[in-house]
Amino acid sequence: MFWRFGYFLALQLAGGALGWWLEGPWGAAAGAAVAAWFWFGGDLWRGARVLQWLRSGNLSAVPSIFGMWGEATDRARRLLRQHQAQVRDSDQRLQEILAALQATPNGVVLLDAEGRIEWCNQIAAAQLGFDAQRDVMQSIGNLVRDPDFSAYYAAQDFTHEVVLPGRDSTPSRPVRISVHLHPYGDGRKLLLTRDVTALEQADAMRRDFVANVSHEIRTPLTVLTGFVETLQTLQLDAEERARYLAMMAQQAARMQSVVHDLLTLSRLEGSPLPGMSEWTPVQALMQRCEEESRALSAVLTQNHQRHHVLQFPAAQDLRAAGDIAGVPSELQSALSNLISNAVRYTPAGGTITVQWRYTADGNAIFSVSDTGPGIAPEHIPRITERFYRVDRSRSRETGGTGLGLAIVKHAVQRHGATLDITSALGKGSVFSVTFPANRLRRPALPDGLQPTASAQTALP
Repeated sequence: MFWRFGYFLALQLAGGALGWWLEGPWGAAAGAAVAAWFWFGGDLWRGARVLQWLRSGNLSAVPSIFGMWGEATDRARRLLRQHQAQVRDSDQRLQEILAALQATPNGVVLLDAEGRIEWCNQIAAAQLGFDAQRDVMQSIGNLVRDPDFSAYYAAQDFTHEVVLPGRDSTPSRPVRISVHLHPYGDGRKLLLTRDVTALEQADAMRRDFVANVSHEIRTPLTVLTGFVETLQTLQLDAEERARYLAMMAQQAARMQSVVHDLLTLSRLEGSPLPGMSEWTPVQALMQRCEEESRALSAVLTQNHQRHHVLQFPAAQDLRAAGDIAGVPSELQSALSNLISNAVRYTPAGGTITVQWRYTADGNAIFSVSDTGPGIAPEHIPRITERFYRVDRSRSRETGGTGLGLAIVKHAVQRHGATLDITSALGKGSVFSVTFPANRLRRPALPDGLQPTASAQTALP
């Protein structure tokens, strides 16, 4: 400020001196006045340049000005640069937060005070069925038309969540989405969504499991209790006593089967995954399966004129099948359960075909096909659940516990294999297990020795 006053005074003195030299005293006054206006015009011009630069905000076009206006320009430039740096940092932090929200497995929607979408991630858009870009600033009530959500939003009671059907939900494959609103700021709301399908299914399976276990154990216990009371209170002859004891033994065996299968499932879930050090010949597994299935078939068809037709691979093909890595008891249980299920549910006179074949990529497919009644499509996704039965009365008649396919599913998954089920009502079913190539070891065949045609036949 001192230099500014000094420049103004020096310019007036110079103008006055020039005017005195030209016109005397009156010239001195006029020269000082002209100098003052000249200084004022120059100062006004410099101020206009600074103002124009401030309006443009272009840091690359800073005017080169000396004096107080130059210092003001320099300070403003530094402040603008600091502000721009802060804006960049804030924008970067915002983008990082949005990227984190985009990566979260749950849906996130930001709503303004009027309930319009300010931002949402792709998960929420997919779960609720709207477009993350196109539907910005659209009302959430216009996009989510579910009556439960409308009532939830209108009630303004956000202490709890509401569960809605997902966009891709179907009767055979339901999808359930949990929606929870959280108010924040000045009337804004944070909407969180998450897929609770697996949780609801797990909860339903837990309830069904407890109910089914209770039923499977309670029914034989009730029968046993009734027989015990009968034996204790009535005088029975030897024949009647033997008949009652036989029924009691049958019910005890049924409970023992349920407990055995439950323990097998528990062991499969709690034990470490099978390693690759223990190799078992496929021929040995298949031979034991064949012996068990033929014995079971003989028992089930002993009172029928016709018997099952059981078709297994030839011994030569089984020798060429090589070895499989895993726990022998688990593999035996999985393969045997599939064959015994086919025997149990195929009427007398039907055909059960067992195959083992290799694919071009080195995998092996074990398949069991039958000519039984088949399975309706709506039952196939749930047939491997514990105690799930397509026909409860038929299952109990054949001695099933409802746990066989659950054991198969766990056993094959532990060995890196997959279970596939295809069926048609009235035409039979095909249960296939695909084992990965890394768990298989095929022997080298002598020259001229080839597997028989049955080993290379495609699945029915």
